[in-house]
Amino acid sequence: MAFRRRARRMRWLGCYRLGMLWKALLVFLAIVFAGQLLGVIFSKSVQPERPNPLFSLSSVDSQGPSLGSCRPHTHIMFLKTHKTASSTVLNMLYRFGDERGLRFALPLGYQFGYPLPFNAHRVKGYRGPRVVDFSIMGNHMRFNKPEVEKVMPADTFYFSIVRDPVALAESSYAYYKAVAPAFKRAKGLADFAADPRQYYDPRLRNNHYARNLLWFDFGLDHNANFSESLARRGEAAVRRAFKLILLSEHFDQSMVLLRHALCWPLDAVVSFSLNARQQKGSKGSSSGGLMLSEELRQKLREWNALDWHLYQAFNRTFWEEVENFGRARMETEVALLRARREVMARVCLRDGGRPVEASRIRDKTIRPFQSGLVKILGYELQPGLDNATSQACLRMIRPEIQYKDLLDARQFPRSPQSAPAAVVVSYKKDLGHPRMTELGGVRVGERERDWDGSWVSRNQTSVLRAGKGPLR
Repeated sequence: MAFRRRARRMRWLGCYRLGMLWKALLVFLAIVFAGQLLGVIFSKSVQPERPNPLFSLSSVDSQGPSLGSCRPHTHIMFLKTHKTASSTVLNMLYRFGDERGLRFALPLGYQFGYPLPFNAHRVKGYRGPRVVDFSIMGNHMRFNKPEVEKVMPADTFYFSIVRDPVALAESSYAYYKAVAPAFKRAKGLADFAADPRQYYDPRLRNNHYARNLLWFDFGLDHNANFSESLARRGEAAVRRAFKLILLSEHFDQSMVLLRHALCWPLDAVVSFSLNARQQKGSKGSSSGGLMLSEELRQKLREWNALDWHLYQAFNRTFWEEVENFGRARMETEVALLRARREVMARVCLRDGGRPVEASRIRDKTIRPFQSGLVKILGYELQPGLDNATSQACLRMIRPEIQYKDLLDARQFPRSPQSAPAAVVVSYKKDLGHPRMTELGGVRVGERERDWDGSWVSRNQTSVLRAGKGPLR
């Protein structure tokens, strides 16, 4: 009996102790939970509100209206014309390919031998005709389709962008005043527009920036005397080569048409304006296009008659495309695109999304390259973004030169010892050459051989050839 009583007592003590342990554990868990709850409440009360990450937005917002059952184009050739918002378009192509691991046809320097006609051997890594290695091509070139076809697949989608020649002339004057002899000789754009032939010599290097620049970029003879038959033949050649021509003045509508032509999601064509210049005129550039009299504007149209014909022709085609798309549908999709851009600007950018002078950008690796009489603006990232959102935003504002270097380094990795420094625009002038700039600690004098034996600088938009000066 005593033994049984002792056993019952031991079992009771064991259960009692086990119950106490469970109670203690429950009390401990309650304390921990309460502490976490109080911590969350406290942190929410004291931390500033951060923008919502891009990736918390619904997929409907980022994808845009349905495109049906089409498949996205991944073989793309963009003719990057000058002073037409083409840097913004190129950024879209860079982002699209970068995010999907596509291979780019990149130049040895920063342009494909411009202003010489394009040659396939200027593509870094090109291995010969019918060896298809590349998906996207978009850096500056003078178009030469037979050579482009050696590089790009047969199903490549070709497109480009044009701009009113009067506005293009004003922008070209401000940007290329220092390199185009015709612009150098004129006191202002108004003087040049009044009598272009007084300042223009077709034999001088870089004067192509001063006459029919679009025509030149499309690979046509920009110094040819205008005739309707010549203009129509040139227009027909462009139509045969390109499936879509966008308008710089109607950029958002252009992006909607491009999105549907390429079967891309909405976010792929949402952008911030890149390589834009400060609108306030600086010394020597006060004769802006908007300040020209109608008489001078008409003289610029006559001087750039081949460009004017091209622009008028593709302006008509553009609005025919819009009509076929549907005016009401276009307005709806443009509104969606602009709303999405505003959301991204709030998430990504400081200063309310406004572009700022390069000197105000704290991160020197995303300062835009400066050229000509005007200041080229850039953007600053919003602080406090999570890593994924920060990288997505950075892709949208990374300047063309830096983005090209990044893609180049990924496609053609070097050993750590031979890799060049990241591009950092520091605006130091070289005493030996007034247009030389130090980028990322690498002077323009540090160059490498191009395919034809000429010298190509690593981190500069200028190509220097022996005894011939800079080639942009």
